[in-house]
Amino acid sequence: MALITAEDVSKNYHTGEINTQALSGVSVEIEPAAFVSFVGPSGSGKTTLLNLIGCLDKPTQGKISVDGRSVQDLNRKQAAVFRGSFFGFIFQAFNLFPVLSAYENVEYPLVMVKNETASERSEQVLKVLEAVGMLEQKDKRPDQLSGGQKQRVAVARALVTRPKVVLADEPTANLDHKTAVTVIRLMRAMRDEFDTTFIFSTHDPTIMQEAEIIHTLKDGKLINSEKRLVRATEAQK
Repeated sequence: MALITAEDVSKNYHTGEINTQALSGVSVEIEPAAFVSFVGPSGSGKTTLLNLIGCLDKPTQGKISVDGRSVQDLNRKQAAVFRGSFFGFIFQAFNLFPVLSAYENVEYPLVMVKNETASERSEQVLKVLEAVGMLEQKDKRPDQLSGGQKQRVAVARALVTRPKVVLADEPTANLDHKTAVTVIRLMRAMRDEFDTTFIFSTHDPTIMQEAEIIHTLKDGKLINSEKRLVRATEAQK
């Protein structure tokens, strides 16, 4: 059963008298624990689709179902609660708080969305920092970290709440090729360990090579879907 389903989804933006159609009749299904990439040139609708899936926006037309819930029917408060409990987000600009340490940046989502003790938060934060290889840098601020290290912290922050889905918008845009490959393979390892679904928007060939399923968007339309790799755990069944 699909974890995420988009049915005939369209999204229009209005600026004065100008109407821009960012998505047009997109239908797609995403399975649990998938490693999926939406690819296409700038303006193809990739980020718009991720925003709709992540309850950051609502479609103009069509339906999006996430874990059995019709997310376009959620009000602002309901969407915020669902978003905080179900999704993790990774951004191309890292979006780390500059005055907080790596540890504090990763802890922040737990403080905001979960009612846990400090010791419980500490256990989760240290575990995920160790998983992404950033335990020794936990006390450093973002300006003391390399681009790849910042993105590792961003991955840890996205995973610390144990979300079912991580949405990553151009996560390798500010990384060199070698670092980008390392980060993407780290995400795949996290997927294999936690069964987290990873959904990317990108035009980076690095992610395209590592993605197991690629959906191609052009001018707001889904023009092709390709399954590239089979997970080892599936192949052994």
